[in-house]
Amino acid sequence: MRNSYSTQAPKKATNLTLNSELLAEAKRLNINLSATMEKALEKEVKQRLKTEWLEQNAEAINACNELTENHGLFSDSYRVF
Repeated sequence: MRNSYSTQAPKKATNLTLNSELLAEAKRLNINLSATMEKALEKEVKQRLKTEWLEQNAEAINACNELTENHGLFSDSYRVF
């Protein structure tokens, strides 16, 4: 799945509230908070977009599956396996 956003978009400063002990440990381990958050946010956005798409298209997906169940695939007569 391709990105739904530009990877070349400019960065924007923001504020986050984090567990202070977790933040201290991340700093001690030299974890890049911006990069880590961006990766986590990208993963979450992709998952939610997928869920949203499946919900919006559930009726069409179910209709297609029902049609296939009732009538099979048009290529069934050509399959050799």
